[in-house]
Amino acid sequence: MTNTHCPYCSLQCGMTLERTGPALEVTPWPEFPVNEGALCRKGWAAAGLRGHRERLTTPLVRDSHTGALRTADWDEALDLVAGRLRDLRETDGPDSVAVFGGGGLTNEKAYQLGKFARVALGTSQIDYNGRWCMSSAASAANQAFGIDRGLPFPLADLEQTDVLVLVGSNLAETMPPAARHLDRLRDRGGRVVVIDPRRTSTADRADLFIQPVPGTDLPLALGLLHLLDAGGAVDEEYIAARTTGFDAVRCTAAGWWPERVERVSGVPAGELRELAGLLAAAGRVVVLTARGAEQHTQGTATVLGWVNVALALGMPGREFSGYGCLTGQGNGQGGREHGQKCDQLPGYRMIDDPAAREHVARVWGVDPASLPGRGRSAYELLDALGTDDGARALLVFGSNIVVSAPNATQVGERLASLDLLVVADIVLSETAALADVVLPVTQWAEETGTMTNLEGRVVLRERAVAPPEGVRSDLDVLAGLAERLSAPGPFHTHPETIFAELGAASAGGHADYAGIDYDRIRAEHGVFWPCPTADHPGTPRMFEGSFPTVDGRARFVDVEHVGAAEQPCEDYPVHLTTGRVLAQYQSGAQTRRIRDLADPGPFVEMHPMLADRIGVVDGQPVVVSTRRGELQAPARVVATIRPDTVFVPFHWVGANRLTNDALDPSSRMPEFKACAAAVRS
Repeated sequence: MTNTHCPYCSLQCGMTLERTGPALEVTPWPEFPVNEGALCRKGWAAAGLRGHRERLTTPLVRDSHTGALRTADWDEALDLVAGRLRDLRETDGPDSVAVFGGGGLTNEKAYQLGKFARVALGTSQIDYNGRWCMSSAASAANQAFGIDRGLPFPLADLEQTDVLVLVGSNLAETMPPAARHLDRLRDRGGRVVVIDPRRTSTADRADLFIQPVPGTDLPLALGLLHLLDAGGAVDEEYIAARTTGFDAVRCTAAGWWPERVERVSGVPAGELRELAGLLAAAGRVVVLTARGAEQHTQGTATVLGWVNVALALGMPGREFSGYGCLTGQGNGQGGREHGQKCDQLPGYRMIDDPAAREHVARVWGVDPASLPGRGRSAYELLDALGTDDGARALLVFGSNIVVSAPNATQVGERLASLDLLVVADIVLSETAALADVVLPVTQWAEETGTMTNLEGRVVLRERAVAPPEGVRSDLDVLAGLAERLSAPGPFHTHPETIFAELGAASAGGHADYAGIDYDRIRAEHGVFWPCPTADHPGTPRMFEGSFPTVDGRARFVDVEHVGAAEQPCEDYPVHLTTGRVLAQYQSGAQTRRIRDLADPGPFVEMHPMLADRIGVVDGQPVVVSTRRGELQAPARVVATIRPDTVFVPFHWVGANRLTNDALDPSSRMPEFKACAAAVRS
């Protein structure tokens, strides 16, 4: 019997795994505080991929004569990859090789991947799919608070606030065990507000539901601040004592009266006034954003707009109050802290900071000058593949790019132009099927490693069973390649040893893990970073005394609404937005293969008025098209979505052939959540 954590979302719910013959059985772990034994459908079915007929157990190499993938042994596969990488680096330089990671990798893997890219390959070209998850919220938090931790307080604090505002989150379907906090909050008399273009099961739990046009969450925040300021509800004492920059923000908000907000967002002015009244009367308010608000070309500005609301009310740093972001991927928090982002080194240090380079280089035993500089962000890295100044080879760990990337057809073409594509995965995902070399790696129950959940709580996934014969850990793969490339310094394969090195590399950084070890995580059910020393208690709640900025104050940042990069027009008259469904996760490479999560597949959700206009009924096939491609799927006709909007889940091939690759100028987040579309029968 092994206590461990779910392989899916950022809750990292505790679970117990039991061997029952050759099978694994998932049972509750009630003592783990985040989920108290509760799991969603995906969690209960998490062992369903073990022993699956599609599980990869031997390396695959593309035959130069037939063009098909054939089996190979590990030495052949790694020798081939290392040889091709060495040749490319010698002829075209280190940036001819790129690395793409994932927000589901353990902290140890994310750390080792960043080290491998910069030390073994010498490339600046590394980023990861978490760039498409939380990067806008991270950019905003760094600007406003001086640090990025998704939730600066434990999740259970939500139960004790007075008003909780969820902006662009369908929490009840994306992380169901967390929905109990909404119910407990309401049971004790608190209020829940949900802002979403679709009336979801989360909105059904709300006291106030607001349904804006996709891409207009920022005008709502600006109009809300306008009303709070005009009504005398801003906390002038807090603003004077703990913040800077409010005057410019106040001036911008003055131009967003409720009727102007209504014209832009479609939200009735009366609903905005009702929300302002709720917040003005509340002693404690929490604002949470998620992908619906963040996956836009104005994602960072939108988050800053809602942070400004929280600061104007005097909430960040107060008990059971403040701003937070609901991280999506399992290690979306830890995955961006330790070096697989193009601009960062371990500990959330910036790669162009000389002191950061000096510190990390000392831990790695290399010259700071040998470390590359800042590279391209995720989509920009992919879009440049095979071009004159782009990489010629790509190594992919923990990501299914051709399903999850925006403008996915274009990305597929860029992958096809490579001299070498290497994918490490547990199944032959859509991206692995395109690869020249496929490396079979361990899955969650077969390995030990740490994850950092949405609260900043570092938890430990424990190995419960041995992997199938022929399968290796990603850590073994990286060590094997590093050895063949004659990389300086050791590349360990034991996760606990790597975690200790990670702690040393992160020491003194914003995300300081130096005081955390495996035994302590086991004893305390996780440790909140920053935790600089072994006798430090960890930091469940941040900002109580000051903010980690130069002067200790939070920053109001003045932002203005511009709108989505692509607006509806005569040819593409409706808004398209995307998201998740209960039974599936991310690109679906795992969940679509689990029998207990059988799902009817993709669909196009639309309002009856739109369905009537194009002459379709529920269940009838429809075609959604954008300037980038089209998708055919059954119509799902519901009254819970705006009449001017259609929704497509992104777990299947096709959805991201439609989405826009326009990027947020700060976070480099693509605009997944809003583009112009047409629908026909």
